[in-house]
Amino acid sequence: MFETGTGKADITVDKKGVGMMGYGMYRNIVLGVETPIYARALVFRDSKTGKKIAYVNCEICFITSAIKSGVVKRFARNHSEFGYGESNLFLTAQHTHSAPGGYSNYGLYNMSIPGFVPEVYTKIVDGIVEAILEAEKSLQPAELKISTGTFDDDLEIAFNRSVLAYNLNPEVEIKRTEEDKHLAVEREMILLRIDTPEGKPIASVNWFGTHTTSLSNDNHLISSDNKGYAAHYHEEEMRKHGKEKFISIFAQHVSGDVSPNFIWDKKKKWMRGKFENDFDSAKFNGNIQFEKAKEIFENAKTSAPLLPEIDYVLMNVDFRNITCNPEFVNGKTDAHTGPSCHGIAFFAGTLEGPGMDPVVTFASKMLSKFIWLWEHIKMPLMKEERRERVKEKYLVQGKKDILIETCDRRILGTDNIKNLFIPGWADRNIQVFKDYHRNGSLDNKPWIPQVLSLHIAIIGTVALVGLPAEITTIAGKRLRKTVADVLKKRGVERVIISSYTNDYCGYITTYEEYQMQCYEGGHTVYGEYTLAAFQTKFKLLAEQLLKKPEERMLSENAEHPEFTEQEIGKRTFKPEMQARLIKQALAGKI
Repeated sequence: MFETGTGKADITVDKKGVGMMGYGMYRNIVLGVETPIYARALVFRDSKTGKKIAYVNCEICFITSAIKSGVVKRFARNHSEFGYGESNLFLTAQHTHSAPGGYSNYGLYNMSIPGFVPEVYTKIVDGIVEAILEAEKSLQPAELKISTGTFDDDLEIAFNRSVLAYNLNPEVEIKRTEEDKHLAVEREMILLRIDTPEGKPIASVNWFGTHTTSLSNDNHLISSDNKGYAAHYHEEEMRKHGKEKFISIFAQHVSGDVSPNFIWDKKKKWMRGKFENDFDSAKFNGNIQFEKAKEIFENAKTSAPLLPEIDYVLMNVDFRNITCNPEFVNGKTDAHTGPSCHGIAFFAGTLEGPGMDPVVTFASKMLSKFIWLWEHIKMPLMKEERRERVKEKYLVQGKKDILIETCDRRILGTDNIKNLFIPGWADRNIQVFKDYHRNGSLDNKPWIPQVLSLHIAIIGTVALVGLPAEITTIAGKRLRKTVADVLKKRGVERVIISSYTNDYCGYITTYEEYQMQCYEGGHTVYGEYTLAAFQTKFKLLAEQLLKKPEERMLSENAEHPEFTEQEIGKRTFKPEMQARLIKQALAGKI
């Protein structure tokens, strides 16, 4: 029999001037709170074997290795009796772009905040632990039922924002346009209903992919955005029926190229949702998700309960040099990844969230091409190690116009960041880079993760693929099939991609989409074979689940780097740095 417990904890930190995580815009700062944000936890336990897993969803942009490590350490130190460790803590985020940042140890994710924010980090870790402990206390016999539903084509819920790249995939038989880009996404919602054996509702969790970006980058109020509103609506609905402890999780699925925004705002010059007021758009989109979840939840009553089974495997993988399985790269035997690099296309942003000024973007692109030419001219004069590294960089990254080598800590070809020829006034994030480089806090570790946690959890006949990234529609289909082809041998009937889980490294596109270098391709950091690398490693991980636990070989367990308090302290958030921005924001000037 399954046992399930539920928990929920507030993780809101209203600290004026802290940058929000998601858009990467320095002016996107916190001035107040529109909605609180929460960590919601479900604990699943097999009463026969005692094996259990905690599934947590947070209303933040993504989970980081710092958060995961903090939760693991907290349980080891203070609550070891519950038996939680890295492999049975499945931490996810619903990806709102309107929650405070500052909870990553890695330099790049600190730039627009700017800095590490101890209060935000501690509140998230505390909230996750609190929610899990509450779930532990409420464990009770439960039945789990899975069901699905599809959004009607006329519902304005999700739209492919990179439809031209989507069309490059050979699987796409019908080429989509801007007029029917709502059909270039997965419109199915998958829902897990959790009841007592007597049929009384306990909780619900669903997976549907659309960005939690109904609120644009000019917002200054903390909000859980469309998925947060959906969760609130569902929980309030159940409270009307006396279910005070009921929790509803609206989790992400395959959402990398999927947006809730579909109307061009002539004033703001970017895409928005149904209404000119972004909060109305967020509520509108959230209500559509809620109504579908409510419908599926009701239909799930008649589904057969899942047989009680819990299993999981986790592996930490270094993505800097993965040789891809030929079956995922059309038979190539030398396709591989490389150290992370971010492209110009990423920093240029999207039509729903513009990034660098177009003039700066154009200039950076020209400089990137010049650096490519200059490094190729200089290559014969380089030392052998440097020469091979440069050759590999361009081979692996392919058509990407590289702006930042985030593993090797270089911007536009130089590691002398503090003296970079781009002036700080041209882009405030560049100024922050210079300041942090000058104080020595960016010197000796990559600026984003190179080691990532890959996680698969099995609950009944459902497998959750814990992905430390966001993945495009077709890439998600390929990865899901890779895992499903293996796990069907042990009776798994449904594979769900759980994005933003345990860590974060950016995007995963298909090889074909990568060639167009839209925003998503520019943020696919380990090169054009990034998807194939994830397929290669997840297939290996899934194969371990076909073995008995004592026979599993998870030898590839790379280690995350340790960040010292001193280096984090040098780039910890200082309110005085934001005084001018706060004043401008309060005056309505940004």
